[in-house]
Amino acid sequence: MNLHALRLFRHVADTGSVTRASERVSISQPAITSQIRKLEGELGVRLLEPDGRGIRLTDAGRQVDELARRLFAVEQQIERLAHGYAEGSRGQIRLAATYLPANYLLPAWLARFRQRHEDVELSVRTTNSSEAMRLLLAMEVDLALYGGLPEAHPAEIRAEELFRDELWFVVSSSHRYAGRQVPLERMMAEPFVQREPGSSTRERLLALCRTHSVPEPTISLQFNGLHESIRAVSAGYGASFVSSLVVREAVRRGELSRVEIEGVQLHNSIALCTRRGEPLPPAAAALAELIRSSGADGGKSGG
Repeated sequence: MNLHALRLFRHVADTGSVTRASERVSISQPAITSQIRKLEGELGVRLLEPDGRGIRLTDAGRQVDELARRLFAVEQQIERLAHGYAEGSRGQIRLAATYLPANYLLPAWLARFRQRHEDVELSVRTTNSSEAMRLLLAMEVDLALYGGLPEAHPAEIRAEELFRDELWFVVSSSHRYAGRQVPLERMMAEPFVQREPGSSTRERLLALCRTHSVPEPTISLQFNGLHESIRAVSAGYGASFVSSLVVREAVRRGELSRVEIEGVQLHNSIALCTRRGEPLPPAAAALAELIRSSGADGGKSGG
């Protein structure tokens, strides 16, 4: 079917006149009439018939006009949809993220993104760093967010450090070390509340002790979740070693206090990972740019 001729027929049906349709689309009346006659020949039905000095739709013409109206409305929807994908306002974004950014950065970042791109579908997989990189290389995700000890990634992955998150020793605000600076060995004499064996911060704590040749602390309480550990410390039990992203607000509110350790300052690297040399889809590129701008303040907008 000649869609150009069908479109011209729609203009005639909409204006009720070949003359007015000609003025609307800037095509001569004979050309419009010729196109509609060809369309009638192609369909095998009359669409228009004389009506005094004018024309009117036949019964078949009215039904064709109704279907054509729907067809061109769907065409406009397709164009709007394609435009949305092209500019990043539509589409799907798949992310992989390690525990720290998934729980303490992404929720705020994705909420901001959703306000601007409400028609983009988002999915997040929280996993460990090696699995996040595997998913990225296997093209099962578009972006990966990594939080932890800076490490080497495969050459196919571009890791863009957003900021460095400090690791803090924290105690309750009533603890004798609250707000003070103490030697590492003295701090390690305190009972500690940490996550289960294998957690990255716990391993960093033990590695710190080995590096400085001080005895490892006694882990008097251990939890599978960070929130439980922090609540135990704020209630007055022991100390903890944790990401500043996790406890920054509690310290600000006075529920916890930071303890400075002489000669010790450790960080986590918060990095945005993509496949090197491969352009991101528009929606994913828009999210990556939002993450970059949000990460520029050290993650404070996501805490």
